[in-house]
Amino acid sequence: MINPFNLFFKSSRYWLIKSISKLLTSGTRRVEFADFWMGDQFCSLVFTLSNLYLFACSYTIGFENWRKCGSAARTWPAAFILAMLPFLIRVIQSIKRYVDSKLNTHLINGGKYLCGIIYYLCYYIWRHQGSLRNTSFAFWCLFGTLYSVYASAWDFWMDWSLFRPHVKYPFLRAELLYTDHIPLYYFAIISNALIRFIWVIYIPSASAPNMYLRFFIAGFLEMLRRWQWNFIRLENEHLGNMDQYRVTREVPLPYSFDDNHLRDTDDD
Repeated sequence: MINPFNLFFKSSRYWLIKSISKLLTSGTRRVEFADFWMGDQFCSLVFTLSNLYLFACSYTIGFENWRKCGSAARTWPAAFILAMLPFLIRVIQSIKRYVDSKLNTHLINGGKYLCGIIYYLCYYIWRHQGSLRNTSFAFWCLFGTLYSVYASAWDFWMDWSLFRPHVKYPFLRAELLYTDHIPLYYFAIISNALIRFIWVIYIPSASAPNMYLRFFIAGFLEMLRRWQWNFIRLENEHLGNMDQYRVTREVPLPYSFDDNHLRDTDDD
């Protein structure tokens, strides 16, 4: 019996494996849209990636003893390395794009991911020291705020090309594809900014829920943020391709031929 999953999705799985493998060789080849788009997807999987070590450790010693893995003093460096890996890949991709194009915009974008790496380093050091309100807590809040503002601004002005002046819909742009769902653009702007600051859920509080529950909430909301981010990011990329004549919505009719073309046709 033919497995329909193998029949219909084999090419998609191959594309996914190939795209992920390209991430591991970032910096050695020209960076294309699919490469940095895939890198951004993994930047939203920090919760999952950082817990791979916890899962492996729990599997080794037994899932009933999983708390020993999370409380061990030497586990945080492994979690940090796994968490910052997508950001490091995006930094390398940004440097490669700058080398190829000489556009300073890519260095500014790379600075955003570098700020994210520093933010996660401060976070794991703070957690390692017992989640106290000390100096590491202050540095974590500082870089958390810088990264959230940095990333939100880049989302709005660069990835989404919003907040353009003199447009029909305030704070949006002149060209929109989802014209039947204008309110969703405003919902995306507000929710994207709020979820960028989701790290505040980790700030210690007597009335706060269990930390592991907060981990899950933050990871789940980040997944939803990236999901809606993809729609507007791909829309903006498509419109940019149209403006640069890499794609077109329609071919204008009737066709127009110049005199040279008509003369060549008559000669034939």
